[in-house]
Amino acid sequence: QLAVVAALVEGVSIRSIERLTGVPRDTIMRLTVRVGEHCQRIMAEEMRNLTCARVQVDEIWTFCRKKQARLREEERNAVGLGDQYVFVGIDAETKLVPHFDVGKRTMATAYRFMDALKARLVSGVRFQLTTDGFVPYVGAVERAWGADSPHFAQLVKVFGSLDPGAGRYTPAEILDQVPTVVYGNPDPEYISTSYIERQNLTIRMACRRFTRLTNAFSKKLDNLKAALALHFAWYNFVR
Repeated sequence: QLAVVAALVEGVSIRSIERLTGVPRDTIMRLTVRVGEHCQRIMAEEMRNLTCARVQVDEIWTFCRKKQARLREEERNAVGLGDQYVFVGIDAETKLVPHFDVGKRTMATAYRFMDALKARLVSGVRFQLTTDGFVPYVGAVERAWGADSPHFAQLVKVFGSLDPGAGRYTPAEILDQVPTVVYGNPDPEYISTSYIERQNLTIRMACRRFTRLTNAFSKKLDNLKAALALHFAWYNFVR
């Protein structure tokens, strides 16, 4: 079991672990879910009253079973199919990840994420929060903190147009990044999402399900959530 878990947090795929350890992949998946659920409980209990001075928030994309464009009409409203986004917050000073959430990139997920993030942080201390330009964050922060809202700014990125061409796999070029103050008086020097974007790379390197252009993606939403809980518990308490 330790060998399987150690391989999982190092980004090894399920079938590779099966070949390396001789443990059947169904057993590996059951172990992943069990350990992931326990990791989720540990973080919910231990990650409390955190004094984070500067928090950065972003979303990282993945998908379950099929990409959104390939879903049939009757599958498009299914919560556990198609595009999924992992909402992640990071403390810019200590690099601790106080909270993450998984869901569609919608207002409901943003509100749920901010409510849970508030529960992880010490109350009565006004910190600085920076997110990307996702509009629902504005209402989510206001609902979660109300009059005690953090010094909140969004870093809005301006992308250039891109002709994808035949088989091209390249993100659009970022032309500019516009700091936009939403609430309070955030320090302009720290209006940044650099650390959380680097954390996105850590997720893709350490969690095999996030490796692009492979068949290692998640087939079930519960498995994705368990794998992420294992990753963040390992990142926060071990790495």
